[in-house]
Amino acid sequence: MGHYREKLENQQIWIYVISLIVGALIGLSSERFGAYFAFAISPLIAILMYGMFSQIPFLKLKKALSNRKFIVVLLLGNFVVVPVIVWLLIMLFPQPTPILLGVCLVLLTPCIDYVIVFTQLGKGNEKLILAATPILFVVQLLLLPFYLWLFIGEEMVGIVQIQPFLGAFVLLIAVPFMLAVATQLWAKNQSFGARVLASAAWFPVPFMAFVLIAVVASQIAKVYRDFGIILDVIPIYILFLIVTPIVARGLIFVFKLEVRAGRALIFSMGTRNSLVVLPLAFALPDAWATIAAAIIVTQTIVELVGELVYIKIVPKWILRNKGEFV
Repeated sequence: MGHYREKLENQQIWIYVISLIVGALIGLSSERFGAYFAFAISPLIAILMYGMFSQIPFLKLKKALSNRKFIVVLLLGNFVVVPVIVWLLIMLFPQPTPILLGVCLVLLTPCIDYVIVFTQLGKGNEKLILAATPILFVVQLLLLPFYLWLFIGEEMVGIVQIQPFLGAFVLLIAVPFMLAVATQLWAKNQSFGARVLASAAWFPVPFMAFVLIAVVASQIAKVYRDFGIILDVIPIYILFLIVTPIVARGLIFVFKLEVRAGRALIFSMGTRNSLVVLPLAFALPDAWATIAAAIIVTQTIVELVGELVYIKIVPKWILRNKGEFV
C-alpha cells in the first residue's frame, strides 16, 4: 500500500493542476452551482490538516519547539521582513483603500494551515512549522490591527473582528490537531487504531485536490467579474512570491539555519493566510466585503499556482541539500 501511496504523491503536481482547471470550469460554467462549493472549503481543509497532522510524530514536537533560533528567525521573517516587502510593493503599485485592505489582510498574515502540507511536499521541516503555529497565530492576531493602521490609516483600527479568525483557527488547526493526537494514541494500543492511522496517510494529496477545486469553483466567478479591478493587484502577488524566497534565503544564510529548517522558513514567509482571513473579509462592511474577498481569493489562486512551483524549485534550486548548514 505504501508503494501505491508513493506513486500518488509523485503525481501530485499534475493532480493539483488538474484540480485548478476543474474548479475553474465548474465556477465559470455555473456561478450558482460553484457557490455551493464554498460550504465545503473549511471541512475539507480540516480533514486535510487531520491527515497531515496524523503523520507527524508529536512526541518529537518538544524538540522542534526547542529550536529557539528557528522561532526567532520565523518571527523576524514574517513580522518584520515581510511587512517591509509588502510596504514596498504597495508603494510600487498604489491601490484604492478597499483593495489595499484586501491586499494587506492577506499578505500580512502568515499561513497557519496548508503551509504545513506544502512545507512537507517541498522537503522542509513541517514539524517546526507545526510547533510554531500557535505562536504565529497569536502574533499575527496582535499585530494585524497595528499594521493595518500603519499601512492604511486610523480607520482600520478595530475593523478586523477576532471571532471569525479565532473560529477558523479552532476548526482548521485545533480540532484536527487533537483528533490526530487521539488517533496516534489509539494506534499505539489497538490494531484497528493503527489501521485508521495508516488510512489517514492517504488523505493529504486527494484532500488538497478537493480544497483546490472547492476554493476555485466557489470564487472564480467573482474574480472573473471583477477582473478589471483585480488585474492591478496580480503583479503585487507575483512579485511577492518571487522576492520572498530570495530574502528568506538571505536570512537562512545569516542565521545559519539547517537546510530543512531553511526550507520551512521559505514556505512560511511565502505562504499567506488567504483561506483563514477570507471570513474576515466577509465580516467587513458590505461596500468593502465583496472587493476585499475577491482580492483575497485572487491571492489564493496566484499563491496555489506559486506553491506548485515552490515545492519543485525550493529543494532543487533555492535551497539544495549540500550539507547540514547553508
